[in-house]
Amino acid sequence: MKQLVRILVVLLLGLALVCGTFALGFGSGYALSRSTWASQSPVVAVTEIATHSPTQPTLPPCATPNCGDGPAWFGVYWEAWDLIENHFYGDLPGSSEVTYAAIRGVLSALGDDYTALIEPQVAAIVEEDATGEFEGIGAYVNVDANGQFVITQPFRSGPAEEAGLVSGDAVLAVDGVSTVGMSLYDVINLIRGPAGSTVTLLIQRPDEPEAFEVVVTRRRIEIPIVEAELRDDGIAYLRLNEFSATATRLVERSLSDLIEDEPVALVLDLRQNPGGWLDQAIGVADIFLDEGVAAREQTSDGVDHVFETETGDVGEYIPMVVLVDRGSASASEIVAGALQDRGRALLIGETTFGKGSVQRPFGLSDGSELRVTVAMWYTPDNRAIHQEGLQPDIEVPWPDEPDSTSDPQLERAVEYLLGGE
Repeated sequence: MKQLVRILVVLLLGLALVCGTFALGFGSGYALSRSTWASQSPVVAVTEIATHSPTQPTLPPCATPNCGDGPAWFGVYWEAWDLIENHFYGDLPGSSEVTYAAIRGVLSALGDDYTALIEPQVAAIVEEDATGEFEGIGAYVNVDANGQFVITQPFRSGPAEEAGLVSGDAVLAVDGVSTVGMSLYDVINLIRGPAGSTVTLLIQRPDEPEAFEVVVTRRRIEIPIVEAELRDDGIAYLRLNEFSATATRLVERSLSDLIEDEPVALVLDLRQNPGGWLDQAIGVADIFLDEGVAAREQTSDGVDHVFETETGDVGEYIPMVVLVDRGSASASEIVAGALQDRGRALLIGETTFGKGSVQRPFGLSDGSELRVTVAMWYTPDNRAIHQEGLQPDIEVPWPDEPDSTSDPQLERAVEYLLGGE
């Protein structure tokens, strides 16, 4: 794939990640639950700078009332802290908790949900998962209303599925350690482990009265980024679940295999895709577009940048449509917007989420990261994405009470491709 991007990009989390109210895979990264995602905020967006750039700033070496030449108004903070330290009746939080709370207090004053502090434990998980591979059991998980960690979907042919775990199983304990009251990341860290090792999960299945143990052998797994098939009606179907570091390569490879069977048209499914790496978004768009603009960026310093595609890729001529919904966000909207503006494909489904801001990650000295909004993305025709979303050319709402055996949005896409209306 051609060199389309100026610099390396990495995964970014929004405020929803900090709060922990979202679904993700056990050690798989931010693999999302299809059943719950539509009502939640996407956790992935695009950014422009590598996570561990040597020029990134670090935290000050000390944090005391007389440390360095900080702003004078920090004196008020230290006055307040001294009073709390001397007079508060109860246990005081640790120094790291105080530091993170203070940073989050400042961030909340910005009014931007996507400028956020990512603590070291979470930052380490993000960095590993950005590669598109992990060592674990291979399952999507969601935290339910009762705070239980529920498996929403095991990876096909993954260790969890092979061990007999099914959708709806609640994980009560990991290797004898109760998950009650634990954070999502604490549970992930317990379940993760070297390939070949085993983990014992205490499972409560809804239709069984007693909890039971399941032993799962971990292994290295590639996140199921792409699903592809040639339908009986001659329509090629390709679903992209997230824009991981391998997305462009996997889409190109899967599409090449499909085209060998001479499909009449293609459905590109970006529903519930929360986004990912910028270079992968531009790369995927380039697979389907000839020479031209893919996206525009306006930075905080007023500089405009244009990202372009080039001619000569495998998917430039096949008739196609794109499926989108309320869970299509960030990098998904960049690709969908490029294909729509360039007249390459109609969008079918629902209005997309509307995540068009760009966050730059700064590594801090304790392993945490500060993600700062530095730019906004626009479509080739300069349409705003952020807080607007993309309107589908053919609107097909998802039913309030869906039939598990039908997919009205996909059915409408096939109808359009075969009938032209």
